Amino acid sequence: MRDLLVLLLVFGSLPYILKRPYIGVLVWSWLSYMNPHRLTWGFAYSMPFAQIVIGVLVISMIMSKEPKGLPKSGTLTIWIMFILWMMLTTALAIYPHYAVTELSRVLKIQFATFLTMMLIRDQEKMNQLIWVIAMSIGFFSIKGGVFTILSGGSFRVWGPPGSFIEDNNGLAVATLMVIPLMIYLRHISTNKWVRHGLSFSVVMSFASAIGSQSRGALLATLAVGGFFWLKSKSKMITGSLFVVAGVIGLAFMPESWYARMDTIQNYQEDESAMGRINAWIYSINVASSRITGAGFNSWSLENYAIYNPDAKDVLVAHSIYFHLLADQGWIGLVMFLTILLLTWKNLSYVIRMSKDKPKFDHQNMLARMLQVSLIAYMSGGAFLSLSYFDLPWHMIALALLLRVHTHFDEPHKGVNRRRNGFAGVT
Repeated sequence: MRDLLVLLLVFGSLPYILKRPYIGVLVWSWLSYMNPHRLTWGFAYSMPFAQIVIGVLVISMIMSKEPKGLPKSGTLTIWIMFILWMMLTTALAIYPHYAVTELSRVLKIQFATFLTMMLIRDQEKMNQLIWVIAMSIGFFSIKGGVFTILSGGSFRVWGPPGSFIEDNNGLAVATLMVIPLMIYLRHISTNKWVRHGLSFSVVMSFASAIGSQSRGALLATLAVGGFFWLKSKSKMITGSLFVVAGVIGLAFMPESWYARMDTIQNYQEDESAMGRINAWIYSINVASSRITGAGFNSWSLENYAIYNPDAKDVLVAHSIYFHLLADQGWIGLVMFLTILLLTWKNLSYVIRMSKDKPKFDHQNMLARMLQVSLIAYMSGGAFLSLSYFDLPWHMIALALLLRVHTHFDEPHKGVNRRRNGFAGVT
């Protein structure tokens, strides 16, 4: 029954994608984040739904007369250079055959993200995309939050099978990244029941992140909470709410949760933590020895024997920074960090220009929430290999679209540039 339902939903969307290409972006995002076909047990489990949707989307774009094109931005220039650099590091990889397999996966994600930037050209479409992303990951985080409360937090919460966020750590960080999007959607929603539903979703998602028993998620939660507090206009009220929520949450969690979190302080006694540190040493050594890094999928006994012979086990970096450092070398890491920095500046620009302007209230709120999402990614990702995960790249794209297509009637901007920009939403 599930197989037929997913099949009907995907193939039923194809005629609409042919009429309106941007719908293909929404369907692809749903398939990528929720992985509904992985929740089936029959023929739909391994069907290439995402490839089918992208294929129809490309045909629709060719046929469509709607305006499309990539935004002009320094962020996009560095982004394209980063993609080209990954192709070069793959050609020079230690294991080119295995590297090509991973590069293919990465390029598919990047291609779909670039299509997003070409087709999402107004605030309404952007909001629809945010709904799809938030609810696709929210399907697991809300369910996980309910499970955490009912089980007393004794078990870990897992994500969609066969995805970047299948394990408890990945889902927890992705959950913390979409919670700000849920808050944004609540802010722009006018229906009280939708607002109540989103409030419930936020609370359950927080419970899910904590219930994941992920140490990285705990640190990311503290980072996000600290950023919220710094940006809050009512620091006393916000701080009090965080303290109350923290006390209630800590009193609720079982002994197994405390035992796992305690390894943050006593990391020398934890094999997993020491394995990550050894992987980070490997990353630094291989990047310092090879200007292009080792390329994708370089983690092996042979390479560890060369670049970190003291390590006992072979583990991947479990860090967006050290994973990229090993894969793409120092140049690749600098490009990645530059993209994140420029994304932050793009969002800061929107926040500054839309401040105290009711016409741009939605853009201001979205920019602030995307910054919170970036904090969650950059802090939680320090302990997870999510460098190539779709979600942060989608958020980079959303930030770029906000910066380029939201026009604040600045005198020095050309009139022609405003024709296809985002209109202010009130």
